[in-house]
Amino acid sequence: MDMKDGIPHFEVPAELRAMTEKNMEQARAAFNAFMSAAQQALSQFEGHAKAVQAGAKDVSEKAMSYAERNVANTFAFADRLVKAKDIQQVIALQTEFAQAQMRNWRHRPRNSAMPPPRSP
Repeated sequence: MDMKDGIPHFEVPAELRAMTEKNMEQARAAFNAFMSAAQQALSQFEGHAKAVQAGAKDVSEKAMSYAERNVANTFAFADRLVKAKDIQQVIALQTEFAQAQMRNWRHRPRNSAMPPPRSP
């Protein structure tokens, strides 16, 4: 060990320097591989998220459309029911409405979790 300006001076052995440089290269390569894999996974996730989001939007639009039709049909039924002349007409209107609701139920969006309609 040499002394320069009162500070001990020593040389790093060439083998230790080479081993350290090799370890740094390997660590850098491993980190770059990890970052590349993480970016690829994130890209795939974003692609899946966009597909799920688009599917969710489609389902919600179909559900809203179904709900709007159902409410409109129910109001139309109520309008006809108010104008019924007797109990036989009420029963006929109720039967017709229930049958129409079941037809509509069969034609609802298939991928929805909507429960079957309830008769008023």
